Amino acid sequence: MSGRWYHEDISRPMAEKLLAKAAQDGSFLVRQSESVGGAFALCVLYEKSIYTYRIFINEDNSLSIQASAGIKSKNFEKMPDLIEFYMQEDMGLVTNLRYPVERVEELESPEMEAGAADVTESPTQTKGDISQSLVNKILAQRLEGVDAATLSLVPEGFHEALRNFVEQDVLKDAEDVNGTNTDLWQLRLLLRLLTKGLNSELIQTMSTLETSQRQFDNQPIPGGSVQSQITSEANIKKLLSTATELNTMLLSMENQVKDYEHEVSDADVEDPQSQISPVTFDVKLESFGIFLKLHLKVDVEHGQLIIKKSRDGPEDKFYSHNKILQLIKSQKFHNKLVIVIDSEIKKTQRKEYVFTDSKKREGFCQLLQLMKNKHSDFPEPDMINIFIGTWNMGNASPPTDIRSWFQCRGQGKTQDDTAADIPHDIYIIGTQEDTQGEKEWVELLKSTLKDITYIKFKHISTQTLWNIRIVILAKPEHENRISHISTSSVKTGIANALGNKGAVGVSFVFNGTSIGFINSHLTSGGGKKLRRNQNYINILRFVNLGDKNLSPFDITNRFTHLFWLGDLNYRVELPTQEAENIVEKIKQQQYHELLAKDQLTIEMNDKKVFLQFQEEEITFPPTYRYERDKRDTYTYTKQKATGLKYNLPSWCDRVLWKSYPNVHVMCQSYGCTTDIVTSDHSPVFATFEVGVSTQFVSKTDPNNADSPGTINFLKCEATLKTKSKTKFFIEFHSSCLENPVKSAEGENQESRDENLAVIWSTPPELIPIISDPEYLLDQHILICVKSTDSYESYGEGCIALQAGSNEITFNIPLEHRGEETGKFSGSYKLTISEGKQRERTYDFIQLEKDEMISVKQSKTNTNLEPQKAGDRSGWLAAKTSSNLMAEEAAAKARVRVPLPNLPEISSKDDGKPSRPNADPHFNPIDCFRCYCIYWCIYIN
Repeated sequence: MSGRWYHEDISRPMAEKLLAKAAQDGSFLVRQSESVGGAFALCVLYEKSIYTYRIFINEDNSLSIQASAGIKSKNFEKMPDLIEFYMQEDMGLVTNLRYPVERVEELESPEMEAGAADVTESPTQTKGDISQSLVNKILAQRLEGVDAATLSLVPEGFHEALRNFVEQDVLKDAEDVNGTNTDLWQLRLLLRLLTKGLNSELIQTMSTLETSQRQFDNQPIPGGSVQSQITSEANIKKLLSTATELNTMLLSMENQVKDYEHEVSDADVEDPQSQISPVTFDVKLESFGIFLKLHLKVDVEHGQLIIKKSRDGPEDKFYSHNKILQLIKSQKFHNKLVIVIDSEIKKTQRKEYVFTDSKKREGFCQLLQLMKNKHSDFPEPDMINIFIGTWNMGNASPPTDIRSWFQCRGQGKTQDDTAADIPHDIYIIGTQEDTQGEKEWVELLKSTLKDITYIKFKHISTQTLWNIRIVILAKPEHENRISHISTSSVKTGIANALGNKGAVGVSFVFNGTSIGFINSHLTSGGGKKLRRNQNYINILRFVNLGDKNLSPFDITNRFTHLFWLGDLNYRVELPTQEAENIVEKIKQQQYHELLAKDQLTIEMNDKKVFLQFQEEEITFPPTYRYERDKRDTYTYTKQKATGLKYNLPSWCDRVLWKSYPNVHVMCQSYGCTTDIVTSDHSPVFATFEVGVSTQFVSKTDPNNADSPGTINFLKCEATLKTKSKTKFFIEFHSSCLENPVKSAEGENQESRDENLAVIWSTPPELIPIISDPEYLLDQHILICVKSTDSYESYGEGCIALQAGSNEITFNIPLEHRGEETGKFSGSYKLTISEGKQRERTYDFIQLEKDEMISVKQSKTNTNLEPQKAGDRSGWLAAKTSSNLMAEEAAAKARVRVPLPNLPEISSKDDGKPSRPNADPHFNPIDCFRCYCIYWCIYIN
């Protein structure tokens, strides 16, 4: 379809922008329909509103506009005939078609990458001549851009033969293809030259393999020797056939060798080394404002927390896992932790400990969390730990030791040594420019994890697109919990046809939770962020993962958790002359100044890409572009035939995530390694604590339920960024609904701020399949606002279900194909059956803001009101004033360096001791007693 008005697969919002820019009644364009595959959408501008008509392909391959009031239905053989017909007046459209809106080429057209912008059209050149000269120009410049170091490694004569093919022979093949000959003889001649000598090497290799194979198989090879079947003629087809035979023989030999090995199932024997050894932490216990040195020993396997006064001494006290109720992290002091204990004397007892640093506190919390999970009374987990790694391998083989990557060792937010070897439940490894064989790479990953964790991880899935790959490994115990595995890939290279750039994805369901992973390698180059943005949009549109019943939604709304990793290639946007200054700032770890110019951060803040995605704070240096085999030198210049090219140090390699509202997800580490140096990129790691739901089994008979649950939406309003003149309805999707539910048409209101408001006064009542709160409060409602005429989506969003005696209000963003399209607000009331939600393991660790009582506060607020449980100020308020003064005195003593001094007492004329700002509650005996206790502890 060659009409200027045909825009192929541009999005609906983009079509609206082009028509609005045209600003003439009767302006029109045709695009592909977003709601019906193979159909088209005719978009017409009239009186500042946009009208959309669907064009269908009938059974006889004719075209017709969807029948509606006033439109004269007619069949057409070709689209130009249809357009010409409706250019006439009074044919049923809102207005006749007048002004075609032409296609807008990409600002960074793929052909421009190799310098095609320099090619200008000559009046004497035909269209075919122009395209052919463009092909020559692009390929020739790419050949010139090949590094001299790379050319030095290729056989003699290769470069000249390739140059001749690029400059002359490729056009001969192109002419043949345009005719009837598809044999590509010129390419075959080039390949024959390049593979010269390969045939003899294959013969020699096959001879060696046959000799080796006979050692394992006494049966003669069918058809005689493979070697005897190979001729010396260097024929490409025969070479490929021989290579296939070679591959088959290698696989056969591997299977035969395995038959001689004694295989032991992972489930048969548990390696005793896979058990977590007890770990001891040095801490200080704060009691009455005084710190006592103690040692906390965590025994994960036996489910005990042991308290010792001496590291090597006897156990003074221990608490079993079921007696440890909660860990409360201080947000103000990152090394402070409160442990809530189930006490026999009191209902609960709070112990406040101070660790040597924040990493030790995090390591302790991870071990305690692991202990609670391991000894939980529930058979199915409600939380799993996920490792995500991304690495551009730079087309180089990896080192034999890559353990630091999986142990999260290096720079950034890293894990403490005490937690580095704790196995994660699932490992996701994304690579780019990965030239390793798939099987070879997976085996290296599994053996590395076994060296660290002593566990034989199960291979769940692998998806590869050229040199972009994603691998999923999981603990053996989770193999049966993972189902509905789906894989997909999208090419975003030149013309979206080459897979050197693009994305691979894997998704699955873990018990009742859907999780997706995308590994992408986006367009490179400092000035190509717009094309990277378009890469992202294309991946969203064409990657095919997850529940196929959620087709109205892109992948960002199909999964409870979606993780996006890879070499996203966004750069630090600074002038090239700032290169030395950038390197100096990196040495001084002044990352914030550089991150302020990070393209990805800027584009996300401007809501152009990765809407509602999150990223952990970056505290590690740029991961690109290092000098290979080093990590103290950035190589930011590269000499090419076209001139000097700059690659400023940048955070190209990233890990982002997006989760449904009100679900648990916490990033525990985010950094890069420093000892894996084979590539010009450093591997990046991120670990997550992720909440999952279980496969729900009701404890009551659903037929005997008192009443079914209901989800009553009381009033809904959508504010849409659109000029479309149409009516809208809501489509509700959820795994808790038997089928999607549609609302009635909404009422369009006057435009506000150039937006359209649509109100539904009486939305439909939704009936969930299960009303048990343990199930229902884990669910989410996906909403899609659709037009009644084209059934196309104008925005999608997600609402979390919450229980409450009153109405639950919501206000969520709407998005479509990676763009923000409006807001959706309203309220609902949830009716559920009796029961309570299961206690969540991940609620074991909480955050608490410190409300420290300073000396000044303790003087001015002597009569503090009791606070709610868990608030330290309430606990202090319950003390006597003398205890408060003792704590105050100890607080004064703690800040004195190097030794505490006696309180200063000055004498007046009457000889009575006094102190400044005398407090009427001051008791010198209590204060002196506290001081003596502190002194004894200090000197010990």
